[in-house]
Amino acid sequence: MKSIILIMMIFAPCVYSQNLPEWYIPLRDAVYEQELTADELVPLYQSVKEKAEDTLSGADLCVMLSRCEYMMGRAYQYEERKNEAADHYAEGISWAEEAVDSGVSTQAWQMLAENISQSCAVRSTAWAMANGLKVEKYAKNALALNGRNAAAQFMIAARWVFAPAPFNNYRRGIEMMEAIITEGDMEKDDLFNVYSAIGYAFVQQKKYAEARPWLLKSLEVFPSNKFVQSLLAKS
Repeated sequence: MKSIILIMMIFAPCVYSQNLPEWYIPLRDAVYEQELTADELVPLYQSVKEKAEDTLSGADLCVMLSRCEYMMGRAYQYEERKNEAADHYAEGISWAEEAVDSGVSTQAWQMLAENISQSCAVRSTAWAMANGLKVEKYAKNALALNGRNAAAQFMIAARWVFAPAPFNNYRRGIEMMEAIITEGDMEKDDLFNVYSAIGYAFVQQKKYAEARPWLLKSLEVFPSNKFVQSLLAKS
């Protein structure tokens, strides 16, 4: 029965919710599509921030500005420009902390966890050791307010997929990622993150036949993503 369910997951059409403002979507999609350089994304990033400041206020504004910083951090991180990525994540952390202080929400805790999570990848080992455990703590805070927050679920599962040996557990990570597909309310990037993480976990185990359907599924979401294309080349 489980294998039948997994086959249905893989071959089902990509369906996702879209609860974010339409004017934010182009920035998010451009970061994941990786067709523009980080420097080329700056005008779009600035435009989205200006739109946020014009239309939002309070905690909602802080959360959106945190999202913008997170996305630019990812863009610089893709190019291995760690210092610039770290600066944006630091700003994202500050905005998320202000959002939490302004009015606790699942999105505020999510963005705080996401910015810290990626900061761990671009900052020193000492910084990561001092702050890494906060990621799961804050993700759980987000889930306490909305148990179907897919991004928060992903961060908890991701430690088992992306942690270095001997701290990873690919089997557990894959099972947790698969559960998000049915138990989480998924935005477009959540779908991509889950599918590509499952594919990555299989590639790391050299289970290329199992990896390929998940990687192809993630490319249905963002076809030009270079990270997934590189994984697919190995499978």
